[in-house]
Amino acid sequence: MKLSSRGRGCCVAGSRERGPPPRSPFVHQLRLGPIAFMTLTLFPIRLFFAAFMMLLAWPFAFIASMGSDEQELEKPLSWWRKIVDILLKAIMRMMWLAGGFHWINVKGRRALPAEAAILTVAPHSSYFDAIPVTMTFASIVMKAESKDIPVWGTLIKYIRPVFVSRSDQDSRRKTVEEIKRRAQSDGKWPQIMIFPEGTCTNRSCLITFKPGAFIPGVPVQPVVLRYPNKLDTITWTWQGPGALEILWLTLCQFHNSVEIEFLPVYIPSEEERKNPVLYANNVRRVMAEALGVPVTDYTFEDCQLALAEGQLRLPSDTCLLEFAKLVRSLGLKPETLEDDLDKYATRAMMMKKEKANLKEFSAYLEFPVSHTLGSMFALFDENEDGIIDIREFVIALSVVCKPSKTLETIQLAFQLYQSENGTITEYDLAQILKTAMGVSQINVTHLFRAVDEEEGGKITYDDFYKFAELHPHFAEGYLYPDQMGAESDLETSSLSAPNGICTDFSPENAEDKNKLLQKKLN
Repeated sequence: MKLSSRGRGCCVAGSRERGPPPRSPFVHQLRLGPIAFMTLTLFPIRLFFAAFMMLLAWPFAFIASMGSDEQELEKPLSWWRKIVDILLKAIMRMMWLAGGFHWINVKGRRALPAEAAILTVAPHSSYFDAIPVTMTFASIVMKAESKDIPVWGTLIKYIRPVFVSRSDQDSRRKTVEEIKRRAQSDGKWPQIMIFPEGTCTNRSCLITFKPGAFIPGVPVQPVVLRYPNKLDTITWTWQGPGALEILWLTLCQFHNSVEIEFLPVYIPSEEERKNPVLYANNVRRVMAEALGVPVTDYTFEDCQLALAEGQLRLPSDTCLLEFAKLVRSLGLKPETLEDDLDKYATRAMMMKKEKANLKEFSAYLEFPVSHTLGSMFALFDENEDGIIDIREFVIALSVVCKPSKTLETIQLAFQLYQSENGTITEYDLAQILKTAMGVSQINVTHLFRAVDEEEGGKITYDDFYKFAELHPHFAEGYLYPDQMGAESDLETSSLSAPNGICTDFSPENAEDKNKLLQKKLN
């Protein structure tokens, strides 16, 4: 499988010129000096006062939340609730002050609810992004389980969030409908603050916005966050310091800076109202220009793919992220992706030949020839001769569909590559693994010899499975030293990435994807 020069995501910085982002947006590396003195002195004091302020806020939030029905929430605040609102904002400000945020720099003017019912905030990089929430007391979208957390759950309920229930199959649809209902209430409901990236990044770029905030088609106010600190202890990503470590390091800093900028209200055009993805992309471009950072076609789903915990860990320059994006662009749905995989695998096994040109590839997928299909074809056109191996597409699709189930993908690959006696060669194994990792070259000699105990030059899936059972981390010892290198971005994750691809498989604007992938020199 060919490694594209855009394998790490396409970026834009205020223009349509594209290139790879400087580093993975889901990784944060932190190098510290000695902080033992601050740990023994400043940290416990700050932790005590921050916790005290949160406990102090709880009775006010509890009283103000009692007996609040939906009709009352849509009415203007009564005089005593306004007083409670002011007190709670003051207490929350003191909590952040205790945490080292001595001053919060606010730029621009916050729009009234009637002007912009939705505030879109980015980049989302930390739980300290709750600062603008406590300053505005805007509603947010939260998991329903959050309301049961002692103390914090009461504070959450006070800001009248939109709750999402994991146990409800229609939760996503109901959430979007509730956001739309509140957004179209002519300012009766509080503003809704949404972080459209859907996950935390290191602020090096803006990843793809989810369309939920833009489906109502109402004006939104973009809000950008900056943390201009010399030492970045704020960022909490999928790879890097954990939540407790971030809290400890931040409270050990003498001063923490944060800047909140309210940009002008963005009023969508008629075309944007009809196309939430276009609306989201245009708002993201405005926010990226204000931040001075590029945008990237990375999504939350790409993060899950890149950091999924399986025997094969994807390298930082894998082209499978680009492949996953093209799968979405073709319109393959996550709820049917496994069925599609079975269909394409069965079809590949029944084909009289494994090679196909673009027209045959189009017929195989039952999709018309398009720029998106041509881009996907180019990923597998290793020799640039207009011919690809269909089996490589099936393997790549299996990885995207089941990123953490390495052995299932390898078993499928054996079925595609094995001879009549059920064996494959070292060359076959190299083709399988380089496709499964999305790289142009890979050395499997040491791995193949370790599996091939009888030294017959051929192995079966049973041989490989037994070896993998005895050596579950085989890739680290036999593949990564050659393939990953010492400077790989994607080190072992400290957090478990959810398996599979999330249900938000938003269609992308095909007009922005018209250029075929550039080929990386081998």
